[in-house]
Amino acid sequence: MPRLTRDRITWLTYAQLGLWGFFLYGFGPVVPLLRDEQGTSAAVAGLHSTGIAVGALAGGALFAPLARRFGRGPATWLGLAGVAVGVAALGTLRALPATITAVALIATFGMMVISGVNVMLTARHGPAAPAALTEANAACAGMGILAPLVIGASVDAGWGWRPAMAVEVGLIALVALAALTFRVRLPAAAPAARAGFVRTGSAVRTGGVRAGSAVRAGSAVRAGSGVRAGGEPGRRLPRAYWIAWVLMAVTGSIEVCLSLWTADVLRSHAGMTAGAASAAVAAIVCGMFLGRLLGGRIALRYRPVPLLLAALAVSLAGFTVFWAAPIGWLAVAGLVVLGLGNALHYPLAISIALAVAGPAADRAAGWASYSMGVGFGIAPVVLGWVADGVGPHLAFLLVPGFIAAAVLLAVRLGRALRAQLPADQPPLSATAVSA
Repeated sequence: MPRLTRDRITWLTYAQLGLWGFFLYGFGPVVPLLRDEQGTSAAVAGLHSTGIAVGALAGGALFAPLARRFGRGPATWLGLAGVAVGVAALGTLRALPATITAVALIATFGMMVISGVNVMLTARHGPAAPAALTEANAACAGMGILAPLVIGASVDAGWGWRPAMAVEVGLIALVALAALTFRVRLPAAAPAARAGFVRTGSAVRTGGVRAGSAVRAGSAVRAGSGVRAGGEPGRRLPRAYWIAWVLMAVTGSIEVCLSLWTADVLRSHAGMTAGAASAAVAAIVCGMFLGRLLGGRIALRYRPVPLLLAALAVSLAGFTVFWAAPIGWLAVAGLVVLGLGNALHYPLAISIALAVAGPAADRAAGWASYSMGVGFGIAPVVLGWVADGVGPHLAFLLVPGFIAAAVLLAVRLGRALRAQLPADQPPLSATAVSA
């Protein structure tokens, strides 16, 4: 079984992703409050998610060239600095076009943070990368528990949601100061690439790639993406990568719809107050935090695709309880279970995607943020448009449809990974995580 060693760089990347999580999971409860403040419909308020989508596309396009020019670590720090500027703007601006623009700016730099953390952990931890990515996303979810509670407390105190934005800026400054004080420097590139070797992604044995094996720069990677001299990526990413890409778009749709509109359902169907509903969104993130803490160890023992299918089943069970519950406490219990299932969707999908991408990991990470942009840009607007017609409770029945689509994609992904298995590859060992 692979062993995960957590050094200071690992802990710093966990903290960086956690800072993004504070905004990501905190902004969901803010959207209904912004809608009330700006006097808009649910569909119009959902345009903030479109802003996130546009920013995700921009961030995905920017990361790979910035990482090549300045290094992965500096590009990630630049992302956090941009998040701080955007969050400060969101906390001070009030007009709808201005808040959408601020959210797009935050998402642009936030996607750079996500991409940087993903590729650095993948390169650093080899066979244990799925576990490291799961733990990093646990840190993200852990900060996401705090954000809705801070927002709910601020709203109940009569201060509104904006003081929470100042908390985010302060936390970013604190982590940067800690990294400077303890002299923790993020790597500019993958160690294997600097040594003249490239690795085939995060060392999951995906069924199509012996993801922990190193190949000489200039040779072709069996995963389907060639490598030119110096470890530069070829033109094509393999078919399994694109299936994982679509899967991330669908599971991202599930997560963002829940993040943006759960508070509305709790207010309209479960009878909770605005402050209590905003704080209760933390139940999803609490479940995700627990799921990712446990999932880090589980991912070292079980294959990613069956584990992903199990997680989708848990998500469906939790959603059923949440949607059917007429009272607050039962709905919140359903949200915790839903979060437990959602916990593993993204970490498993991105670990597979980066594994099969091989030495094109920077480019693959950038493209992966596009999938998030698609999910964030389309699903919440559609759900908001439907909610304006039939109410948020009935509109939420779109979520089981997304879960069913994700199941079909996961099954297809497993088949694609098995089809990529080289003829000369030995049977999977007990120490490898496979799909």
